[in-house]
Amino acid sequence: MNSTIDRFDTSRFEASRNRLASLAYRLLGSANDAEDAVQDTFLHWQAADRQRIKVPEAWLTKVATNLCLDRLRSAQARRERTAGAWLPEPLLDGDPMLGPADTFEQRESVSLAVLTLMERLSPHERAAYVLREAFTYSHAEIAEILDITESASQQHLHRARQRITAARRGGGEVDPAAARRIVEEFLAAASSGRTERLVALLTDNATAISDGAGLTEKLLQYDTPQRIAAIARAGFKSTPAKQRLAGGISAVHYALVNGAPAILFVPDGKVVGAVTFDITGGKIATVRGIAAPTRLVRLTEAWRQHGPDTPLISEW
Repeated sequence: MNSTIDRFDTSRFEASRNRLASLAYRLLGSANDAEDAVQDTFLHWQAADRQRIKVPEAWLTKVATNLCLDRLRSAQARRERTAGAWLPEPLLDGDPMLGPADTFEQRESVSLAVLTLMERLSPHERAAYVLREAFTYSHAEIAEILDITESASQQHLHRARQRITAARRGGGEVDPAAARRIVEEFLAAASSGRTERLVALLTDNATAISDGAGLTEKLLQYDTPQRIAAIARAGFKSTPAKQRLAGGISAVHYALVNGAPAILFVPDGKVVGAVTFDITGGKIATVRGIAAPTRLVRLTEAWRQHGPDTPLISEW
């Protein structure tokens, strides 16, 4: 194949790269794994007889989806995810991997809440949900991508929606200004040790989840407002030991992560911790703490390109 055709075929792949990355991220919950899946898709594209591919976008979508499903079924993925030490990788709003984001369903499908709930789905249920809700594929198209019948596609989607709806704790989108105010109040109460105010900001069935900065084998979970308040007071209190662990004095910033309000701890331009909040009915329903360094690489890269803003706390 001559170089002109090869460059044209490469450009056709590049035109789909962001869409494929968004698809892979939703299926895998990891930006790094998504990038690997997209690269593997490119290798398949290079090796294929591209002149026989009538609809490149459909072909690439099918290959990328099935590569992701292979990863989800792998023994390594099952060990990592069933060990209870897995949370989705957080991404800063504006990251192209979060697109498309035109509809509520598209934005919700990439929220940390739904990415976490999708761990309860089978690989086919997960794929049907993502392809339909985020990318609006028809059941005929999903059936072709997954090599199943249209009826099976409909059943997979129905079960996925049922399971996600039954487990989902929030409802609808939250006013951005109200969300920021609630998070700022949470930070102020935690920093000053006001337990009663912290409890008042949490729903009665609130939960908190932490990856323990990657130092524990399982996620740390807390399931009452009182326990969450106690952990928040301890966790948000600045100490010399925490500063050494973080690599210096941090600035604490407000941000949007996967569409949800978040607090970022940033010493010298590097994000070392992200705390995200799910808000429902004007209160906090879920708090997630993510500090494992491998889960914050892409978020840090995006943050360094982010315009400077006024931190909530300039020295923590």
